[in-house]
Amino acid sequence: MLRRWGTFGIATAALLLAACGGEDSPSSNGGATGGGTTPPPPPPAGNVYSVPPATSLSSADVGTIIAQAAAEARSRNLAATIAVTDRVGNVLGVFAMPGAAATARIPAAPDGTSRDAQGLTIPAAGAAIAKAITGAYLSSGGNAFSSRTASMIVQEHFPPAPTTAGLESGPLFGVQFSQLPCSDLAARASDGFIGPKRSPLGLAADPGGFPLYRDGVVIGGVGVIADGVYGFDPNVLDRDGDVDEAIALAGTVGFEAPVAIRADRITADGTSLRYTDIDYPQVGAVAGASFAGTAGALVPVTGYYMGTALLAGAAYGTEASGIRASTTTEFANRDAFVLTNGAGANRFPVRAATDAADVSAPITAAEARVILEEAFTVMSRARAQIRQPLDSRAQVTISLVDTRGQVLGIVRSPDAPIFGIDVSLQKARTANFFSGSFAANELLATGGEVAQFVARTRTFLGDPQALTGSFAFSDRAGGNLSRPYFPDGEVGQPNGPLSRPIAQFNPFSTGLQSALIVGNLAQHLGFVTGASGTDTPRSCTGLPQVTARATRLDNGIQIFPGSVPIYRNGQLVGGIGVSGDGIDQDDMISFLGLNNGASRAGGGLANAAPASRADRIVVQVGNRQVRLRYVNCPFAPFIGSNAQNVCEGL
Repeated sequence: MLRRWGTFGIATAALLLAACGGEDSPSSNGGATGGGTTPPPPPPAGNVYSVPPATSLSSADVGTIIAQAAAEARSRNLAATIAVTDRVGNVLGVFAMPGAAATARIPAAPDGTSRDAQGLTIPAAGAAIAKAITGAYLSSGGNAFSSRTASMIVQEHFPPAPTTAGLESGPLFGVQFSQLPCSDLAARASDGFIGPKRSPLGLAADPGGFPLYRDGVVIGGVGVIADGVYGFDPNVLDRDGDVDEAIALAGTVGFEAPVAIRADRITADGTSLRYTDIDYPQVGAVAGASFAGTAGALVPVTGYYMGTALLAGAAYGTEASGIRASTTTEFANRDAFVLTNGAGANRFPVRAATDAADVSAPITAAEARVILEEAFTVMSRARAQIRQPLDSRAQVTISLVDTRGQVLGIVRSPDAPIFGIDVSLQKARTANFFSGSFAANELLATGGEVAQFVARTRTFLGDPQALTGSFAFSDRAGGNLSRPYFPDGEVGQPNGPLSRPIAQFNPFSTGLQSALIVGNLAQHLGFVTGASGTDTPRSCTGLPQVTARATRLDNGIQIFPGSVPIYRNGQLVGGIGVSGDGIDQDDMISFLGLNNGASRAGGGLANAAPASRADRIVVQVGNRQVRLRYVNCPFAPFIGSNAQNVCEGL
């Protein structure tokens, strides 16, 4: 069935993510190792969320995981590079078996050309680390996603397959360009043993990365590359015998994701997600393999791992992990978690805006606090769509920025997936940037192909003043223009002006999103391989700096839903971004959180006026007109309530 963009803005139609199969349903991935789970502890009195127990990988655990993966590789006469991280991305071990290739290659575009990250030769260790981080960062106590799951949800059709042309793009289209090595949010190995850490290649869509669990708690991830190709799976209708995936799955024995929360128990638009194409019975008897007897060596990875010893992971939720429970003075919400610097200080405390020279009435610290608190309250009432069991509460990260892209506060729930920290900030900055009067000028000033996207957008929209602040762009609206078909998924239609044409597109080159950071990525890979002694700065993109060493998009842009710009009396004053659950939940939490926070704070704060929202933009496509979208809010959004259409009319 072809799903088309509607001609409305704040829609009640949703991409419903619901769990399939109950706790006692059979699993295709069950295996002899069980994969059971211990129920989470009840929330503390007065709280609505449970806090994950503080547990972590020991160095001996890391050795076992590597040894098990290596044993599977040997049984297949393969040589693999294997990486293990903790939940917040600290690299605990990178191991190369004898004969393991030092590099891997990213596929070219369908037309054989290479743009952005396409066609690159990359360090195998970097690919393994990215896969491990992907498994750890996309997962939580309510959902276990692998890098194969990531592949399924980032492509131009969902589900990706030769027979599904005409369907819309994946729900997390573009998420692969997050956790970037240039991100100003992500920590670096030189910062000390604290996270969340960056990834050398962003998130991976190449099968061979899995989360690691203990008693239902995410404690890390394992990633493997042995086949020499760092790619993606374009067809989910078959089952691949992917060697990277088999080796990585063997590494998880004893650290398996609970059966009930694996991706194949979660559906998107009625389609079951994929966790793995390899079942546990298909891997060998590797349990308890000894690292001491494993042929190969630990390998250093510049910027990530010293290579001298196996390391123990940080326990998520502790000061050492970089994420902890907030104090009552940091946030009024009792369940709030914040990012910390390892010495007790909140990395992103609530503060006033920095753009007083640009905005007549910037966001105050009190207003920032109120907006974040109200968005948190909406989240805590929302019904999750990517978590088991059914009727769990949504768990996300919420970021607030001013017009310069400076962070005014970040807050999250206790068990929100880690990837949403960086992504929520990307979303907030993206909504602010594309809604500002400065967007076109700053893209033009960057030069090169980045500048060309301005003319493409103006021609596509038939508006010579596009990207100068005339319309408010949410991430959903900007995402409409960032797909290789417009309307989304409709084969034979032209690409959106911020996207690559379909012949040039794959997940390694999405358009403006990837063009903005390709220079940073190239510089970083040169640093990792030793070709360059200088790492990429903590500032993605070549946009003009608006403060000392900072641009408005210092961790890149994001192109899937979950953000809105913020206005005061019609003037842009910032953006709010949300990430960690279903895309419609993310939309609702940002939109309603701002609405409720603005009502509570007063002072003229508001969502964009309906007449200025990007859903008023109409694009001529052949003989019909197509509107952009602004936000979608889900059906049956709140636990304990039968309210519907909660965003309508606001």
